[in-house]
Amino acid sequence: MAVMALDHTRDFFGTSGFNPRDVMEPALFLTRWLTHLCAPTFILLAGLSAFLYGRERSVQELSRFLLIRGSWLILIDLTLIKFVWSFDVDLYRLSVGVIFVIGASMVALAALIWLPRWAIAGVAFIMLGGHNLLDGVRAEQLGEGSWAWHVLHEPGLVPLGDGANLYVLYPLMPWIGVMAVGYLLGPVMQLDGAARQRVLFRLGAAVTLGFIVLRATNLYGDPAPWIAQETWLSTLLSFLNCEKYPPSLLYLMMTLGPALMLLACFEHARGAIARLLATFGQVPFFYYVVHIYLIHALAVATGFAVTGTFTRTPAIGLSLPGVYVVWFLALVLLYPICRWFAVLKESGRGWWWSYL
Repeated sequence: MAVMALDHTRDFFGTSGFNPRDVMEPALFLTRWLTHLCAPTFILLAGLSAFLYGRERSVQELSRFLLIRGSWLILIDLTLIKFVWSFDVDLYRLSVGVIFVIGASMVALAALIWLPRWAIAGVAFIMLGGHNLLDGVRAEQLGEGSWAWHVLHEPGLVPLGDGANLYVLYPLMPWIGVMAVGYLLGPVMQLDGAARQRVLFRLGAAVTLGFIVLRATNLYGDPAPWIAQETWLSTLLSFLNCEKYPPSLLYLMMTLGPALMLLACFEHARGAIARLLATFGQVPFFYYVVHIYLIHALAVATGFAVTGTFTRTPAIGLSLPGVYVVWFLALVLLYPICRWFAVLKESGRGWWWSYL
């Protein structure tokens, strides 16, 4: 949660002319690369949470919850979250972001959980391992069906009619597979502590090693091969420079492997920093909405203070150290707000609290 705020702080406060995937800018690249862990981990853990939530419920109850929860997230992404990114209420220009894809993946999982576990595993394997075989197919080749390809596999603009458009940044196919894998991972979390940590760490290490071997071959798994650069560091960054939109097989292996190992290592994390970060994690949906509002508002206020002109999306252009300073300030401001809401949510008794 905290690392995600770093990426969004860079979006609003960083120098827009710089490419965060430029292998010749190591500090900027590694800042962006670190934040790559966020979306895959969120979606994996959402699937895992679905399994844990459904342990004492029927398949029908869990499916209904996922369907309603997913539809709710889709609605929120197209309205409340759409507004916060731009401070613009223009509903003719919509976009599909990470909250939308979490919601849509939940809707898909609501159907998948009726299948045997082996069938869910097969669907996940095909989606994650095979979707890069489709990289050569372009939406424009499909005529009137191009909109479906944008939704499933290729980022792009989908006309909705009457001048309205939907920009799909997160195609669904690989992300549904990630959530399904998280759901399948659920029984591991029911093992005793030592066994659970051992399985998670070994599984994460195996996925990470698989990434290294497959990426080294340049045979499959990402649309862009790595290329030897002038320096060893730039070559290493080229090796790590995998595609997120849509997430390639190698991108997901590169992020989920370390995420599983971190999940094992952090289980016994204690102390003040752990408690602070856990507070953010207790209210993830609330945190997501509030942190973008806060960072965007800080950017607008900073732009007005510097230029004397109000603009919804100011071009501030802070250096990378300046971005880190604003990020830390944002976390400090977010903590008491999230702590307040966590206490409020814990004391809430209404069924609707589970959707916030």
